Formats: sequence, C-alpha cells, structure tokens
Amino acid sequence: MEEMGVENGAGTGPVPWPDDGRGNGGGEIAPLVDPELCSRMRTIRRTLHRYPELAGHEERTAALVAGELARLGIGCRTGLGGGTGILATLGRQAGPCVALRADMDGLPIRELTGLDFASTRDGIMHACGHDGHVAMLLGAAALLQQTALPGRVVLLFQPAEEAGTGAAAMIRDHVLDGVDMIFSGHIDTHHPVGFLIVDDGLICSYTDPFAIRIHGRGGHAARPHEAVDSVVVAANLVMNMQTLVSRQIDPSHAAVVTVGRIEAGTVHNAIAENALLEGTVRSAHADTRDSILGGLRRVIHGASDMCNAEIELEFFDGLPAVVNDPGATAIARHAAAAVVGTDQVISQGQPSLGGEDFAFYQQRVPGCMIRFGGQVTAGKAGPAHSSRFDFSEDVLGYGAAWLATVARLALQRLAAR
Repeated sequence: MEEMGVENGAGTGPVPWPDDGRGNGGGEIAPLVDPELCSRMRTIRRTLHRYPELAGHEERTAALVAGELARLGIGCRTGLGGGTGILATLGRQAGPCVALRADMDGLPIRELTGLDFASTRDGIMHACGHDGHVAMLLGAAALLQQTALPGRVVLLFQPAEEAGTGAAAMIRDHVLDGVDMIFSGHIDTHHPVGFLIVDDGLICSYTDPFAIRIHGRGGHAARPHEAVDSVVVAANLVMNMQTLVSRQIDPSHAAVVTVGRIEAGTVHNAIAENALLEGTVRSAHADTRDSILGGLRRVIHGASDMCNAEIELEFFDGLPAVVNDPGATAIARHAAAAVVGTDQVISQGQPSLGGEDFAFYQQRVPGCMIRFGGQVTAGKAGPAHSSRFDFSEDVLGYGAAWLATVARLALQRLAAR
C-alpha cells in the first residue's frame, strides 16, 4: 500500500462507543476501531483519491482492494459486475448470510480541492466519497476477522454506481446467491461526524434521465422569419418544464426537473437548426413520477405545435427508488445506536432526490442504506459531485464500525429466527 505521508486533520484515536441504552456501552456489539486501523483506512482513502477511476474502469482500485483483502487473509472473487467488481466472504458457510456493499468509481470532474492528495488524473476525481466507502468496508473486513460469526458475511466492492449499472451487473453475476439481507452506507457532508442517519421506507428518489432533440429550420440571423429557431424553442422548453413541478405537483411531494446540458448552433450569425437538451427527472413518489413524465410529454407536444418544430423525447433507463426494508432498518438503527449512542442516530427528514443503484439489491433481498455524517468543519469543501468536494476522514472509523456491527447483529437476529 502506498503511503501518502499526509495528514488532513483526521483523528487518530479510537472511535468512542457511548452507551446505547441497552447495556452495550463498552461494545458488546460494537467493535473498537483502534488508531492503527484508522490510519490504515486513511491511507487507503488517500491512495484511491489520488488515482480515481471512472465507472467500469476501476482496474487499479480493484487491484488495491484485492491486495488489501489478501493482506488480511481473506480470499475473493474478482472480475465481477462487468470486470472490476469483487466479492469476498467471511465466516462460515452454514447459517444466515449478510452482504455489505461499497461502491468504487469516481466522476468525470476536474478536482479543485487543493488537497495534498488530490487527484493526479486531470478531469477525474472522487467527488462523492466512494474512496471513503471502499476504505470503510476494508476496515470492516479487518474488524470482522477478529470475531466469530454465526454465519457468512459477503463483502461487495461494486463498480459503476455513478453510471447506475454496477449493481445490476453484480446481481447478474450471482453475488446475492444465498444472501438473506444487505446493508450499505453513504458519506453525507450535510451532517457532523459522529452522527448516523437511519430511516426506513423511501430514502432516495426515482431517477429518469431524458434527452430532447429539437429539429427546426436553419437560417440567417437577420431573417428569423424564414427559419424555425431551435434555440428559442429550447429556451421555452426549459422554462416551461419548471412549471411541471411548481404548478402541477403537490408541494409536499419532493420532485425536480433539471436540464443539465444544452447543445445548439455552430456560429453566432446563423439560426440553429437543431438543439439537444439532456436532463433528469427526480421524484420521491410513484404518482408524482408518473405525473411529471406525462406532463413532460404534453409540454413537448405543445411546443412542437406552437413553434412548428419537430421535437423528439427519449427517456433512458433510470434508477428505482431506494426503499429501506423495515426489518433491516430496525437492525441498522440498533447497530447505529451501539456505535454512536441513541442521541446521535437521526433522521434525514424528507427523502433525498439523489439516485442510488443500491435499489436494485433491495429489489432482490431486504436491505437498508444509511448515511454517515462526514461534514468538514474547516475550509470551504464543496457539495457532492462538485470540484471541491471533501469529507472529514474521522468518518471512516464510524463507517467501518457500523458496517461490522450491523453485519454481526443481523447474523445474530437471522440465526435466532
């Protein structure tokens, strides 16, 4: 493992274990994350951060994971999920089986954090915390090695979460065979370190990517009456689409329509014949989703008639909503309380409009995803998916501890059925 030799203000002491109100103050369930393991996870995170890889191309990341597992004496299957996914197994074959998942890929974003361990690959960075997720799961593997397990724990290191394709590809490679329950977590910089965010039910939204292709009629900028201006049509569509949420959706139901890319024209003094809009619909309720998708079709049909332009709408495969199973969530909440105490186990409130392909696992087996508070208290770190994203590395110990704790507790509960 390459040592970065860099400190980032991360704590090096053990993660504390407050009493959870059930007599587990010393960690009957929760393992202790010692300074050596915290340092190891920090080094892993920084190495991955310096060498990020895009969805489906996580070769170096996968090699690092396999090497760390080998160092721990844990065997693994490689080449899964399209080529870079990894499955490792702990415990005994008899009894129940619980899976833990971490995502591995970075994003096509140019890093501007100024960190000493910033990305060395221009135009690619870890802007969503997946480097931390990998480090946490490897830390959890080390913790689980230290205890007898009443069953089997499967560790899933998944590629291509940002593309929305990795989970489905892993499932096609039978990683859920024999799995009774699955858990995962995501770093969230909206919350302080030491807080774990646990909710049952819907926590992440439906995502529906779309493309709109406008075909007008080109012409001279000085003679617009001879043309059909695709730029004007595109501008009207962008504005009118916003009314789908502001005027047609129940204000208590979270939803958003975002156009993230516009392409049109080739020169300043010509009316563009064609335009392309690309965007996404996010919605937290099935009926809201149906209403917006239907409304988008109506808006486009109206714009086509009004402007005399040909307009095509195409929806791409999106992600289902992440819906936490009540039984799995109860175990996740108990584990969280064992790690940080009941006062620091909180709710996120309204569902997030972010998407997560963890939802595909939950369609097959009961599962729960939580959030790990990772707020940076100094500097000006940006939000997720921004060029200045960062998180406090103190979160790594809490994440590893929760993953190990929830796996052991889930096995105990499943074995007692």
